[in-house]
Amino acid sequence: MSLDKILAISGKPGLYELKTQTRSGFLAESLLDGKKISVSIRNNVSVLSEIAIYTFTEEVPLREIFKKIHEKEGGDQSISHKESKNKLETYFSEVLPDYDEDRVYVSDMKKVIQWYNILQSKGITDFSEPEEKSSEEEE
Repeated sequence: MSLDKILAISGKPGLYELKTQTRSGFLAESLLDGKKISVSIRNNVSVLSEIAIYTFTEEVPLREIFKKIHEKEGGDQSISHKESKNKLETYFSEVLPDYDEDRVYVSDMKKVIQWYNILQSKGITDFSEPEEKSSEEEE
């Protein structure tokens, strides 16, 4: 399952998998407990593949950060998102040394670490770019 189908819904804990579109929004399934919910198009929804973290030089896609955490932890869970502010900042600077401290808050770090741990626990560890056919392959 790619990050294109994984959603973060404002006001709802955890992550959700996009299942199907409906007339008034879409149906999503919680990765935490498997419950299906109907989500209105008025909800604030973020697709994980579209989220990036600020650094001093560029915005790094979330998939790249997940990949770095995955490599650092050898495929295992990372630290808890409930660790102290100092531990979270130290850990995040090990994963993404040039993150912009003025624009990346501890709450952002907590979400990234929590999301990684949820995905890892569900066996979703392929954080590579979805492959698109190049123009040479199509000819």
